[in-house]
Amino acid sequence: MSNQNSGKPGKFRSGFVAIVGRPNVGKSTLMNGLIGQKIAIMSDKPQTTRNKIHGVYTTDSAQIIFLDTPGIHKPNSKLGNFMNQSAQSALGEVEAVLFLTDVSEELGGGDRYIIEMLKNCKAPVILVLNKIDKVHPEALLPIIDKYRELMEFTEIVPISALQGNNVNTLLDTLTKYLPEGPQYYPADQVTDHPEQFVCAELIREKILHMTREEVPHSIAVTIEDMRVQENGVVYIGAVIFVERDSQKGIVIGKQGAVLKEVGKLARRDIENLLGSRTFLELWVKVKKDWRNQDRVLKDLGYRNE
Repeated sequence: MSNQNSGKPGKFRSGFVAIVGRPNVGKSTLMNGLIGQKIAIMSDKPQTTRNKIHGVYTTDSAQIIFLDTPGIHKPNSKLGNFMNQSAQSALGEVEAVLFLTDVSEELGGGDRYIIEMLKNCKAPVILVLNKIDKVHPEALLPIIDKYRELMEFTEIVPISALQGNNVNTLLDTLTKYLPEGPQYYPADQVTDHPEQFVCAELIREKILHMTREEVPHSIAVTIEDMRVQENGVVYIGAVIFVERDSQKGIVIGKQGAVLKEVGKLARRDIENLLGSRTFLELWVKVKKDWRNQDRVLKDLGYRNE
């Protein structure tokens, strides 16, 4: 357990840091690696992260609160607009920004779009070149030069979020740019989201893994009921919303096989999160075109604060 009065020399530093980048560059993987626990869901499908997720990293001398923003992209629905606004609003409330890119892919229009946005950012912007395990070390310098031509970055740090390469260097670099400040959260707290939110996200992650192209963005999960029963088992009742009847069939699967597997995998992660036995009950409901209905988006927790 760490706290700022641990008797060590030096001042305690703290602050909020946004992780931005286009979809699928590894933002959630980095967040989970930094925190050392799964709080952001991961999937090979772009735009997996829909809300800003606050991850909390604490040492004896610093506390960093990470905002894992949705991937910034060209929106084609009200949900897409919400995700972009959510990512952009994060930039106005942080002490530093990590701009995460995928070095195994060409610098493209998506990266340029974000760089233009970052030029207006008052906080230091650290370029984080992710997935260095996928390229030859000699290929890195030309990539760095390309990014340098577009913007003056405060620091440039190559990493592999998946392998953990250089992540500690990134943390040390980042801490230098944080102001002196209080410890906002207890040292053992890793996120400021209520457990219900994380449980719903874990269920959604399993559906993303289990279903194919047609379903992912049409899915939302809400926890309707969560309570500890007399026998100490945590009961969770969750509703999975889809937009069409055909999607409902896909999520349930033949004789309920897909839904059963989703429940089994999600329960395992949720039990790890909560540290107690869990009984998980899932229902699938159709809400037509929910991604374009303001009221439904608000009911499902997509609010731009």
